[in-house]
Amino acid sequence: MTKLFSVSAIVAPLCIGAFLMCTPRHEPQQLTASPADDMKLEVAVSGLKMPWAIAFLPNGDMLVTERTGQLRLVQNGQLHADPIKGLPEIIYKGQGGLLDVVLHPKYAQNGWIYFSYASPAQNGEAGAGFTSAFMRARLKNHELVDKQVLFRAKPNVTTNHHFGGRIVFDNAGFVYLTVGDRGQKEQAQLLNNHQGKVMRLNDDGSLPKDNPFVGRANAMPEIFSYGHRNPQGLTLNPETGEIWEHEHGPQGGDEVNISRKGLNFGWPAITFGIDYDNSIISNDTARVGMEQPVIYYKPSIAPCGMTFLKGTKFKAWQGNLLVGSLKFNYLKRCTIKNNKVVSQETIFDKIGRVRDIREAPNGDIYVVVENTGSIMRIY
Repeated sequence: MTKLFSVSAIVAPLCIGAFLMCTPRHEPQQLTASPADDMKLEVAVSGLKMPWAIAFLPNGDMLVTERTGQLRLVQNGQLHADPIKGLPEIIYKGQGGLLDVVLHPKYAQNGWIYFSYASPAQNGEAGAGFTSAFMRARLKNHELVDKQVLFRAKPNVTTNHHFGGRIVFDNAGFVYLTVGDRGQKEQAQLLNNHQGKVMRLNDDGSLPKDNPFVGRANAMPEIFSYGHRNPQGLTLNPETGEIWEHEHGPQGGDEVNISRKGLNFGWPAITFGIDYDNSIISNDTARVGMEQPVIYYKPSIAPCGMTFLKGTKFKAWQGNLLVGSLKFNYLKRCTIKNNKVVSQETIFDKIGRVRDIREAPNGDIYVVVENTGSIMRIY
């Protein structure tokens, strides 16, 4: 039976002391009331195992990744009984598994679907263990065909966390990929590896000639921006065409950034957080040549999933940024002006551990909830 809730019943009161949002300039937080008390929330899909991401097919069906290593099809609103066949070998360990899924902007013409996943080390590769890998394939008769591995992060690492794994396309057709620092924070400042970086590729996996570090000695040419910790949110700002990214901090210091060409976002040389044993990672929150976040969260909300709302279904929210929280089980709705967050509110408190947020073609908002194995619809 479908469960329905009204917004007014589930939007929690905002508490500055409990969930403080900080900006680098410590500007006062502006709080607003939810503009649409008649909004509804329902369970659209259930019965999933650790869902991580969704993508909408042109006919309204959905692809869903399960971190346990299955790709599922939601057809006519129902979860297909059998997983889609043809996935590569996937390591489901720690934070690794099958992660993001994104359609090519011209999917209707070319049929390409893009995936990220934790992959075991291949013969001849540097390092041991596994890495973040990205591939594309086409879907035919409930099976992936024409599979192409586009990128494998270097080196392989034996730790089992901070894979990143988000994928997004920009308006020019470049595809952006995130890789976390894999728990080796010092590597995020070094350009000779892919750890703690946002990559930019052509849609076929080839290298854009104008990437910022092409031709630079001891630098990976795929790197677009660096100094990231564990980026699990990546989305295109439809108004500016820029790529927005968010990442997990340690204790405190989750960040929302605008990933720009060649810029260094500072991790771990600068951070607003401390380590899990309460030790100091860095005494600095700013340094020359390192970027400040658009916003940071302290305490951490464990952000995952992020999207700008483009449609007109929720007109009062058009252009707003939605950020999911794994730790506190809610969504943050952020109002953006001139690349700054001028206000935010907590919506849909206690919805569950949010992994992904996507806007459907009809303007409905879908939220992937990991711990309940469900996909929620806001309409």
